[in-house]
Amino acid sequence: MLSTLRDNSFAEPEDSNYFHVQSSELYKEFQAEKEEIMRHKWIESEKAGYDIGFERALTDWRIKYRTKWLEARMKKRLQSQNAQKEGLLQNPPQ
Repeated sequence: MLSTLRDNSFAEPEDSNYFHVQSSELYKEFQAEKEEIMRHKWIESEKAGYDIGFERALTDWRIKYRTKWLEARMKKRLQSQNAQKEGLLQNPPQ
């Protein structure tokens, strides 16, 4: 496995837990947040005219946008859950 990692630094572990983690809700939330930070990094870097770096983008995004982003995601998740419940009530499984 070590030789595999040397040949390809992005090689995925041969552990089945790796794939279990990737499908978890926590991992999906982490990935979504990371994508937002990277989008923020790109926008702010374009404004500044240079790469502001991940740490600065992370700090800036967390201070300015994270709370509202989390609230919006929670609201969307609750709406989705409610819609699923309503669908089940209208069309109960037989």
